[in-house]
Amino acid sequence: MTKLFLFISVVFSFTVFAQDSIKLKVYRENVGKTYYLYADNLEHAPVSVEYSYSADNMTSTLPDKSVVVVPGLTRKFLLSELKSANPELKSKFSYSAEYVLGDVFATGENEFLYQLPFEKNRAYRVYQGYNGKFSHQNAYSVDFSLQAGDKIYAARSGKVVTVVALHNKNCLTKDCAVYNNKIIILHTDGTLAEYVHLKQNGATVKPGDEVAVGQQIGFSGNTGWSKGPHLHFSVFINRINGERQYIKTRFKTDGNKAPVYLSEGSTYSRSF
Repeated sequence: MTKLFLFISVVFSFTVFAQDSIKLKVYRENVGKTYYLYADNLEHAPVSVEYSYSADNMTSTLPDKSVVVVPGLTRKFLLSELKSANPELKSKFSYSAEYVLGDVFATGENEFLYQLPFEKNRAYRVYQGYNGKFSHQNAYSVDFSLQAGDKIYAARSGKVVTVVALHNKNCLTKDCAVYNNKIIILHTDGTLAEYVHLKQNGATVKPGDEVAVGQQIGFSGNTGWSKGPHLHFSVFINRINGERQYIKTRFKTDGNKAPVYLSEGSTYSRSF
């Protein structure tokens, strides 16, 4: 979650504090004595913004604590219009904006059927499943035992919105999560799928690419917060407080007539 703070005095000077990889810019323009707050979203995914403010002798068309979803690749998206209540008096306005990647109002499709994200006619073990002991506490995430260089395939069609592939470092502590090479894909229901621990330069797609289910998107590796080569997969929705709501995922697998939730310690394959 990114936090951005802006303070407007009678002369409308401001200070901004924001650090995050999310490419969102919030800024103001004025026409006469009316001021407008805009957002530029350079991400391929929507970005959700929570807007809070305090004011002396000023009004805002966007209520305090409002959450707004700014569409992907959108410039000059109007957040709020600001005016002095009494132009003869001194005015003061301050606001904060917190934002996360994705649409926080998405609900997801719990019954969607996913394809195993690896090569067909290959079998891989789930060595860490839901709520695992190493790094999946309170998370519906799955670790597949792919080795470095094994091919990764899209488990569901969607749009690539994030690609990180420059890192070549790993360790056993959470501090190394900043070195996670990953691909994030946006689905039509607003959920995001994350494929993590790719090898360095191991992505075969780029942001903005539309991918089909079963299409190769990269190569597995051992980067970031990892104790060995594997593929970490999860589907989630970001919430405005920065937490993730994970979605349970069912897969079509060989040997099972009905789709299944994958079990830790079991081995799975696909021939389709």
